[in-house]
Amino acid sequence: MFKGSLVALLTPMRPDGSVDEKAFAAFVDWQIREGTQGIVPVGTTGESPTLNHAEHKRVVEVAVEVSAGRVPVIAGAGSNSTAEAIEFARHAKSVGADATLVVAPYYNKPTQEGLFLHFTAIADAADIPMIVYNIPSRSVVDISTETMARLAKHPNIVGVKDSTANLARPLHTRRECGVDFVQLSGEDHTALAFLAAGGVGCISVTANIAPRLLREMHTAWHDGRHAEAMAIQDRLVPLHDALFAETSPAPVKFGASLLGHSTDFVRLPLAACSKPGRARVRAAMTEVGLLN
Repeated sequence: MFKGSLVALLTPMRPDGSVDEKAFAAFVDWQIREGTQGIVPVGTTGESPTLNHAEHKRVVEVAVEVSAGRVPVIAGAGSNSTAEAIEFARHAKSVGADATLVVAPYYNKPTQEGLFLHFTAIADAADIPMIVYNIPSRSVVDISTETMARLAKHPNIVGVKDSTANLARPLHTRRECGVDFVQLSGEDHTALAFLAAGGVGCISVTANIAPRLLREMHTAWHDGRHAEAMAIQDRLVPLHDALFAETSPAPVKFGASLLGHSTDFVRLPLAACSKPGRARVRAAMTEVGLLN
């Protein structure tokens, strides 16, 4: 159910910083029509840390309403407060999301036992499939493969979004958690290498502005047309580079603004993409063929 090209959705905002619900609904529909195989609202790219609870829940609701069962919705439900994460997970279940994405608690810096207890408590409290989100570069803590193996025994914990960029990790996770444990890359540059190491898809930032190309790349790979997939990967490298040259999602929001999907507004403490960054994004989008 969770495989192929998924998108870590940005949250469109108006120039005054308010969430643009109409633009978000249109963006979700465009993503699905372009071939995206799963949508992930209110994750890192969706600026979840700066959305209030009402905004967070409404974004999930719109994603579910617009997708209308066409593709899975994996709703961001992470927090460094276990009680808050349970609230988000229960809400996602209540409005019809297909799964939750729950990030490792940031700032608190829990031990491996704390991580195990955190994710288990959420999985116990909300009867909905959970994808554990491991992103040490932002959360500081790294979920070990041993802890992941313990979590994989829970019937509601079905997979991981791996943003470590450590290509040995999916090999060990596959051995520890079994072949049915869903491994999704969270790192655009190494997505194909991750698939080769046992992954089944990628929750992508770049797919916000190049959804059709990413779908074509994943389809080619899964169909065994590896040379074709690698050619698309090569084509996308400068775009990946540009979108991560500054803190995400500022560059990808600027890219989306060039396509008419959003303003480039990001909420503080993030800053809008710099002038050199904007030039780099525009040049990369032109090179890839997204702009004339």
